[in-house]
Formats: sequence, structure tokens, C-alpha cells
Amino acid sequence: MTEPQTFFITGTSRGMGTDFARAALDAGHHVVATGRDPERVLAAVGQHEELLAVALDVTDERTVRSAVDAAIERFGRIDVLVNNAGSFQGGFFEEVSPEQFRAQMETNFFGALNVTRAVLPVMRAQRSGRVITISSTAGIVAGAGGSAYAASKFALEGWMEALHDEVLPFGIHTTVVEPGFFRTDLLAEGSSTFWGDVHLDDYRSSSDQTKEFFRGMEGKQSGDPVKLARTLLALTEMSEPPVRLVAGADSVAGVLRKAQQLDEQARAFPELTSSLDLDDQQR
Repeated sequence: MTEPQTFFITGTSRGMGTDFARAALDAGHHVVATGRDPERVLAAVGQHEELLAVALDVTDERTVRSAVDAAIERFGRIDVLVNNAGSFQGGFFEEVSPEQFRAQMETNFFGALNVTRAVLPVMRAQRSGRVITISSTAGIVAGAGGSAYAASKFALEGWMEALHDEVLPFGIHTTVVEPGFFRTDLLAEGSSTFWGDVHLDDYRSSSDQTKEFFRGMEGKQSGDPVKLARTLLALTEMSEPPVRLVAGADSVAGVLRKAQQLDEQARAFPELTSSLDLDDQQR
């Protein structure tokens, strides 16, 4: 690293975002750490002369714009955006109310869009920048009991893949990170994890098993968020960072199983897929 960079990180009042902010500060960078309550951000990250804690609600475009303006006023530029803020809406699809499903999309998907839309003009003017968006293994592999969450992460994946090609001509690189289970606060019920508010007897047994699984997982996840934070720093120093980073052995295993499944399904029904192509006389 030749000179400090300015990191703009969302969701830094707890969990993975706190580790990202600390890692960047320890490496000598400037950090704009954001959250709904700046005091909670300071309490989590700790006081530092190169830290600016700013109020930001990713679903509120006004606070997003104000936070970006504050970052530019303090540090003059934004080199790395980390879209980290998010929540987990659990529950089978019919158990999740329309309002809850929309709220999940607003936070996990549209929230990242709001922040990125505000930061990209700064990066385009600089002709440089990095956009790192935290997705999930659930952005590649969906499972029962997490339909709303998976939908929000699948949306992130598609958006980031297209965004990569759109902004690369301006010297802006994008990477979507797909962590497996890491020891963060994501599974903390009532603050980051929420369950469906529609109760149906047909799903009760399966739903109870899903809740038991996630409750048993909290605090015991195999992934170390401090190590992931160091990996993100390494990404920012790469001249050609990957478009996707699958993070964690469990995530790698899930993605490889999905790839194998897609390959097997594509090969299993050749008479269906090949018959859709025009023959030479019809072209």
C-alpha cells in the first residue's frame, strides 16, 4: 500500500462490519463507518483519529446522501465502498408476510443500491474505486426457510455481475463476496434475524426445525470474521480482483454442489434443450 485509502462501510455498529472497519483502520486507512446510530458505531469500533462515524439508514436515501457528503468533506474521496448492512428474514414463503418480504428486499437489496448510487459519481470522477458487496452462499444456493433472504441475495448477485462490466471502463472494480456461516450477529433474533409473522399448521413442524437449526448455529459458526476482514483488505490491493469471492469451506462446498447439479440437469434432458434451437433450414 503506497498511501491510505478511504473506506466507506455500511452496517458497522456490530458483527462483520465492525471487523471490517477495525481491519482497515489497523492497516492505516481512513474509515467512514456508518450505522443508524453513530454512537453505537463508535462504541463498537472504538475511537480513532482516522475514523468518521456517520448516521446512515440504507433504506433512507436522504441519510445516504448526507453520509456520502460528510465522507467527502472529511477525507476528500471514497476509494472503497463495502456494502455490508443486512438482515436475515427467516421463514417459509407463506409464513412471511408481504410487508416482511418487501422489508427484506429494501434492506438487503435496495439498500445496497441506494448507497452505491450515491458513491459511484465520486468514484467515476476519480476514475478509480472498489465496490465490495457482501452477499451470502444463499445468493447462489437457496434453501427452505430462507426464501426472502435468498431472493434478496440472488438479486444482489445479478446486479453486481452486470455492474462490473458497466463501471470497469471508469477504473472501478466490483466484487461480490459470498460468505458461508461466519461468527457474526446476523443470527441474533430481534435485531438481525426475524421470523415470519404468518403461522400455518402445515409448515409448523418444518418451521420449528428451521428455527432450531439457526438458533443452534448462533455463535458457533465455523467462519472467523477477522480473517474475512483481512481477505477484504487483500482484495482492495489486487489490480484485478475477482468478480466473485466464495468465502469459507462451507460456501465453497455449497457452490460446487450447485455447479454439479446444474451440469447434471443440463445433461439429463438433452432432447428438451436441444429441440429449442432452430435447425439450419429455419435460420
